[in-house]
Amino acid sequence: MVGFLFPLCCFAQKKQLQVVKEQVKAGKELDKAEKTLQGLLDDSIYRKENRIWLLLCDVLIKQYELGNEKLYLKQQYDTTAFFSVTRKLYNTMSRFDTLDACSNSIGRIQPKYRLKHSIFLNSIRPNLFNGGSFFIHKNDYQTAFNFFSDYLCSAKWPLFEKYDYIEKDALMPHAAYWAMYCGYKLGDADKIMLFKDIAERDTSMLNFVRQYEAEAYLLKKDTTMYVKSLQVGFEQYPNFAFFFPRLAEYYVKMGQYGKALDLSERALKADSTSLLFKFAKSTALLNLGRYDESIQLCLKIIKENASFSDAYYNIGLAYFNQAIELNKDRQKYRANKEKIITLYQRSKPYMEKFRELAPTAKSKWLAPLYTIYLNLNMGKEFDEIDKLRKEKY
Repeated sequence: MVGFLFPLCCFAQKKQLQVVKEQVKAGKELDKAEKTLQGLLDDSIYRKENRIWLLLCDVLIKQYELGNEKLYLKQQYDTTAFFSVTRKLYNTMSRFDTLDACSNSIGRIQPKYRLKHSIFLNSIRPNLFNGGSFFIHKNDYQTAFNFFSDYLCSAKWPLFEKYDYIEKDALMPHAAYWAMYCGYKLGDADKIMLFKDIAERDTSMLNFVRQYEAEAYLLKKDTTMYVKSLQVGFEQYPNFAFFFPRLAEYYVKMGQYGKALDLSERALKADSTSLLFKFAKSTALLNLGRYDESIQLCLKIIKENASFSDAYYNIGLAYFNQAIELNKDRQKYRANKEKIITLYQRSKPYMEKFRELAPTAKSKWLAPLYTIYLNLNMGKEFDEIDKLRKEKY
């Protein structure tokens, strides 16, 4: 009984392959043909049969050509399927190339189909890049990443040795940038960093490359490298919106106010007109207790932009903090009382203006105004703020 099994299998396989050939010739039922061949290759008995692999390549090429023709003629066609066939062709031909490149009986490696397949895949290579772009616009960042990853990784395949894509393909750095972007959108640090060395060659997008690198370290909770990447990014792109505020925020959070001041002064050398940099400097001065300098700088900011709410807050806080510091010395309270009251009076209009411009920022203006109204014996205002204080916000 066993003796008849193999011939029967061969007969069944031969019949299946004949049906597939007819489907390819007619250009019909190609999905069914593909499934038939994939089913055979999933069986270890047929996994190394070249004719099955080659027929699968023919099926996929036919799918690609029919899809390409429809797109060219602007006929209705599933664009997603078209790009997916491109990836399948790359995957299938690269796997077959591994089989085709096995050494022969005398130990020589002479792949028979490498040249033919590499020429074809090179001709459709732009559609790996275009497929990635297509899926980015669909917000399908995982699939887009897969396309750009194939574009980049295939450059190292033996199949493409003669093309030297690493050095000669001008789109490689840009593909790496988009792969990083997809990793960033996916919140996947490993994907962000996978092609960063190539992406860094894309000088037109290097500011964003540096940003994604920093984001990756943040995702990994590697604070040391996160801060270092922010510093590198700031040195290269001091005016780029990402690096300065996060680095300044880190220094303030760590109580490194001197570094925050130095950072803002270096930023102002790059752009002396930036209100953001001026405000950051005023905040650093405020935290260092250099209140008069902070106030004067904020007054300049308000003169340039009267609606810059945080500048009013810094001025109000500069006066308020001085009053609090004097109030701490209870032994000298009587001697300092008049000065304390004056400082609260000076703080009041700026803190009130900040409240007017930023009514939702209760966590910043509520406590200072409560203390100011209390010390200035402003009953009506105090009652109103006390009511707010007792509410949850």
